[in-house]
Amino acid sequence: MLTAVKNQVRVCALSVKYNIMREMLNKVTFLTNILFMMFNNATFIVQWVILLQLRDDVGGYTMREIMLLWGLAASSFGLSRILFARVFSLPDLIINGKLDSYLVQPKNVLLSVMTSETNTSAIGDLLYGLVLICIFCFSVGRFLLFLLFTVTGAMIMTAAALLMGSLSFWFGRAEMFGNHVVGIMTSFSTYPDGIFKGAARFLLYNVIPVGMMIYRPVHIMMEFDAAKMLTVFGYVLLLSALAVFVFYRGLRRYSSSSLMQARM
Repeated sequence: MLTAVKNQVRVCALSVKYNIMREMLNKVTFLTNILFMMFNNATFIVQWVILLQLRDDVGGYTMREIMLLWGLAASSFGLSRILFARVFSLPDLIINGKLDSYLVQPKNVLLSVMTSETNTSAIGDLLYGLVLICIFCFSVGRFLLFLLFTVTGAMIMTAAALLMGSLSFWFGRAEMFGNHVVGIMTSFSTYPDGIFKGAARFLLYNVIPVGMMIYRPVHIMMEFDAAKMLTVFGYVLLLSALAVFVFYRGLRRYSSSSLMQARM
């Protein structure tokens, strides 16, 4: 059992490695995409500098907390897109019958799908987040927590995309809904949770998983709380298990296309 799991992880790691190596064939384009992504993210620092010149904090967040928020959001998004970019286009694979080529491979179908594509510009997001925490709020303990929550954040982002994408097994228009949910997660994760009240705050913590992906980890990094950290881990496990269950349940309904595709 452990040997099988180890082999699957090794195959997935090699898949990601070769995806990145393929993108690196054109080194200029590869590096340009990364640098421009970092520059694009950095432009948003200006708006916060200006805003915080007008008031001391926004929703209880000072410049340090906001940069930590942005850094974690960028790194989580980046890691998810580096490792599991294909999950964000899962509806297209389902609706157009493109899962056929994955079903015949001698490895786990879900992992094969998720690791079959890499978004190299997302490396810029990951590096941007690491740079932010090193500049604005570095400490050894906080940096280690940042790395840990980057992983949990990426897992939540990936699981949410997988769950929404898997709905396409039942509903053809689920693609639009899933894209909106992922877009909402990305947008709201860069704003302090203190500005949201009532129903909006409830949704962000209990329906749209931004709270557990970004907000609670930021609070833990600023003021450590072991109990809250365990709730984040529990949420990651539950959401991931639900996403995997829905995918394989939907896979039973999958209708193969007549397209013949080969993957090397």
